[in-house]
Amino acid sequence: MRYRTLLAWHLLWKQKLRLLVAVSGIAFANMLIFIQLGFQGALFDSNCRLQLALDADLVVLNRLFATVSSPYDFPRDKLLMCLKDPAVRAVAPLYLRNAEWKNPVDRSKRRLLVIGQEPDNPAFRAQLCERSPLLLRDLRTVFFDRNSRPEFGPIARLMADGPIESEADNHRVRVIGLFRLGASFAADGNVLCSSSTYLDIFPNQSSHQIQVGVIRLHDSGQAVACRDRLQQLLGPDQLVLTQADFAERERQYWRTSTSIGFIFGLGVVIGFIVGVVIVYQVLSSDVNDHLAEYATLKAMGYSDFYLLGVFAQESLFLAILGFIPGISIALAIYHKAAQATTLPLAMNEQRALGVFLATLAMCFLSGFVASFKLRSADPAEIF
Repeated sequence: MRYRTLLAWHLLWKQKLRLLVAVSGIAFANMLIFIQLGFQGALFDSNCRLQLALDADLVVLNRLFATVSSPYDFPRDKLLMCLKDPAVRAVAPLYLRNAEWKNPVDRSKRRLLVIGQEPDNPAFRAQLCERSPLLLRDLRTVFFDRNSRPEFGPIARLMADGPIESEADNHRVRVIGLFRLGASFAADGNVLCSSSTYLDIFPNQSSHQIQVGVIRLHDSGQAVACRDRLQQLLGPDQLVLTQADFAERERQYWRTSTSIGFIFGLGVVIGFIVGVVIVYQVLSSDVNDHLAEYATLKAMGYSDFYLLGVFAQESLFLAILGFIPGISIALAIYHKAAQATTLPLAMNEQRALGVFLATLAMCFLSGFVASFKLRSADPAEIF
């Protein structure tokens, strides 16, 4: 075993330039896979921020509601009907619609998501806001999302001197506070306001129509049983979901109903194929250059299984050597991209382990294919 390991390492180290090319190729493939998985994860996580920030055990939606970026209305009375169930402690309406925000510095306009809730009965967790939501009782006052993209203006910095004024859909609003939600692939920024201010910004929106109904229970452990009862009560036009299912519905939309999820998945496959091709070329060249030496080993009695073990160890060395720079470069790109886009790009143990296992698979697969020529070689014919 020790001799086989030394032989595998010697074969790689003898051709240093070829080893460098192989490691660089594997690192590039790793980096490509990490970037695709990172942006795919950021796509799902960022678009579920709103759902997971709700102070909710259950939510009510129009059955056609598939994504926050294109919500459907349903009657507010349907939400109030949920109070008939003894397990329901409180309900809260939530309004969602996109609007054009005017940058208070350069006067440029960019679309963001306007979120309306009742200040006395907020739908979001209290920790989301840096100031009390009760301050939004005043008409045309809003909280701006501190984690929005910078194109909306340096709102947080400007507010160091006090409230500032801007416009949402050509309606004057006053920014009096900040909250933290974050940009997503669907919305580059967010504004939180009262339901009264929301209806003032969107005069064609009826107060009797809402986009999301938040339900809080006396006992969160009864969420599934209560969900089933409320679904029967509200009928087929509405959909009652747990908070986790609400987030998963958003993920499923981006995963299956848009081309973005497919593109990121395709990028992962391409990265894997690139790695397989590069490692195969390196190991195949190794076979061609040392075919006589391998044939000598076979003539001495070493089995194909033994030589296959040498290739497996070469593949293991290449996988480890290529993975280290690959993940290092990916971490640097994650950091820069997260700063530039405000998306939740971060490495996690599950992704790192998954890519490492994929790297092992690509290297072992390449080694197995490259060994075909060696296994079919006849020492008598070579000499």
